[in-house]
Amino acid sequence: MTESASPYIPAARVWVLGVQPGVHPDDPPFRIVEIDGEVVSTARSMTDVLLISAAAGLVIHDLDDPDEVRWVGGGKYHWRTR
Repeated sequence: MTESASPYIPAARVWVLGVQPGVHPDDPPFRIVEIDGEVVSTARSMTDVLLISAAAGLVIHDLDDPDEVRWVGGGKYHWRTR
């Protein structure tokens, strides 16, 4: 078997994309949540990310572990538009 020159990097199953403004001015900002590369929902908090993951059959043990959750455009505490 020939080994690849690049190391294996495990991909997180849950991706939380950057903060989006609400549709209307009174709507709170949100982040899009992808699981296994498919958009599944929107989240407005870390708790939402955990609940969305659980509904998909995934248990997140550590929100800071990039092998479990990838935070794009800001970490787990970033929930406001700039």
